Amino acid sequence: MTMSTVDLNSDLGEGFGAWTMGDDDAMLELVSSANVACGFHAGDPGTMRRVCDKAVENGVVIGAHVGYRDLAGFGRRALAMDPDDLSDEILYQISALEGFARAAGDRVRYVKPHGALYNTAAVDKDLAWVVVDGIVRFDRHLAILCPPDSEMSRAAAKIGVASYAEAFADRAYTADGALVSRKLRGAVLHDPDTVSARAVAIATTGKVTTEDGQELDIAARSICVHSDTPGAVELARRIRADLTTANVHIESFVDREN
Repeated sequence: MTMSTVDLNSDLGEGFGAWTMGDDDAMLELVSSANVACGFHAGDPGTMRRVCDKAVENGVVIGAHVGYRDLAGFGRRALAMDPDDLSDEILYQISALEGFARAAGDRVRYVKPHGALYNTAAVDKDLAWVVVDGIVRFDRHLAILCPPDSEMSRAAAKIGVASYAEAFADRAYTADGALVSRKLRGAVLHDPDTVSARAVAIATTGKVTTEDGQELDIAARSICVHSDTPGAVELARRIRADLTTANVHIESFVDREN
């Protein structure tokens, strides 16, 4: 598959209080969509406000990066929760970010689950329905950003919610298309040549090389580069430059007319 247009997204606003994580301002000059932490796995009101203000200033689309209520574990631990409670917490997080997005002059336009919620809902049908339910209760016109051919994309399709497939430039993949666990060595990629080449391959061929050297089909409309990866800004800058050289236009998957 060849793409002429691709979205470049990053998880932003992941500082908390006096602690910062990543360079949000610099990343917002490079990406087309921002997944903004909503205060449960990371983020706080001041950080949410600043990221939304800067996103609007740079013409970057705002998305709610919702996760488990797990600041200590950065949302990377799966929590056993009552489905109604989790749906409520997803609705709560979107609503909180919406306030800051509107104050900045825009609105939340999509939702991307974070960490353990993202990975589990990708393969767990029941959890996927909970995630989609939380989104729909806020606004069924919001899109969801999720793995291709996942339980989340299937749940969204069944009730008419737009879903967009995402791939990761800086994460290793298993042969079955899952992300390699962060507990394992080599799960996060740091070499600029490798990361950028993967991004270009995803955008132009629809393929990514797995950890065991196989070619995996991955039809993605959006490519993520994590802001907490060491050297993230330079990685994003390199990806953007190499995509442009490959005649790939960088543009958010969100239709701003809706």
